[in-house]
Amino acid sequence: MSQLMSRPAPRRLLFGFLAVIGPGLVVMLADTDVGSIITAAQSGVAWGYRLLPLQLLLIPVLYVVQELTVRLGVFTAKGHGELIRDTFGQGWAWLSAAGLMIATVGALLTEFSGVAGVGEIYGVPRSLTLALAVAFLLVVALTGSYRRVERVAIGLGLFEFVFFLIAVVAKPDAHQMASELIKPALGNPAFLYLAAANIGAVIMPWMIFYQQSAVVDKKLQPADLKFARLDTAAGAIVTQLVMAAVLIATAATIGARSRQASLNSVGDIANALTPFLGTTLGHLIFGLGVLGAGLIAAIVSSLAMAWGLGEVAGYRRSLEDHPFQAKWFYSIYAFCLISGAILVGIVPNLVFLNIAVEVMNALLLPMVLGFLVTLAVHALPPHARLRGWYLWLTIALTTITAGLGIYGGLTGAGLL
Repeated sequence: MSQLMSRPAPRRLLFGFLAVIGPGLVVMLADTDVGSIITAAQSGVAWGYRLLPLQLLLIPVLYVVQELTVRLGVFTAKGHGELIRDTFGQGWAWLSAAGLMIATVGALLTEFSGVAGVGEIYGVPRSLTLALAVAFLLVVALTGSYRRVERVAIGLGLFEFVFFLIAVVAKPDAHQMASELIKPALGNPAFLYLAAANIGAVIMPWMIFYQQSAVVDKKLQPADLKFARLDTAAGAIVTQLVMAAVLIATAATIGARSRQASLNSVGDIANALTPFLGTTLGHLIFGLGVLGAGLIAAIVSSLAMAWGLGEVAGYRRSLEDHPFQAKWFYSIYAFCLISGAILVGIVPNLVFLNIAVEVMNALLLPMVLGFLVTLAVHALPPHARLRGWYLWLTIALTTITAGLGIYGGLTGAGLL
């Protein structure tokens, strides 16, 4: 500590940030998972650039939501499930855990479908791809620590940056983009359904559980809050720019030729991009991006479920614990991965669920955000609670976001 204080102020700030960075960046990179990529791609194909403003408008919403998990973690030293249990009781905690389980199952189906799809592009059997992916993810968690898992996850997530290259190579038409940005199709149920899917692709229950538990596992303190917020803000910007890049790339290429193209799988998108990027380059860079997105999201969602269920059931454990010390924690993590891979291997056409899973996430938002905001008002120490204008801003943003997600999802499904 004395060595850190002896460094010049700019270096102290840099080292302080590097010591804290991780939970926000990891969860945000996982946010751009396979389902999110396919949702953004289909948005660009079907509606050009009309859904691009939504991607950017969701940046502050995403930050406000995830910043609350950071605040709750550093000031209470409790994971999300544990805090709900201690504040509202066991019944409400299990209700929140049920939402987490539903979202995690949906996420794992999309992640492993995407990973298997990348293997199939190169002629690798689905069973072999899934087995290798599960083995890798098990080794990462079972032989490491929180810090090692975090570093591996960030490394995988960095592959998503290839989508920026794809967007640049696609050469989007600036005039067409400017024209479509101000022409949302708000009266079209199909547009509203995809808008709901994009909202659900940004705010997912397992993200909230993961980041709060990760903050606790990393032992961040109130003094780290400033850097943890910066970590979260940077991640929110990066993940939404990745989503925007995918949307721009498909709008400029596939969407410019056929607004009716159906992109329900990784292979569909990769093959559709090859006339513009070339077969080798298109498959390689898109495959790398999807592989990174799918693997990091599989890690994060599975850990979120292991943490969340453990906190609710009362066997709270950490990645710092040895597998034989935390049998239930690692068993749930392994069960999530293995069962998800087996299901995708048995039923290979689950990729059609990608957009539906994101809409389901949007429909879960009232419960998820309701718990989060209520905890921020009641469970934090008085000096850290939401209050004043920021409280009302948070309530307004979460209410509008959840309302739009439900309205778009139900309207698109023909239920309104």
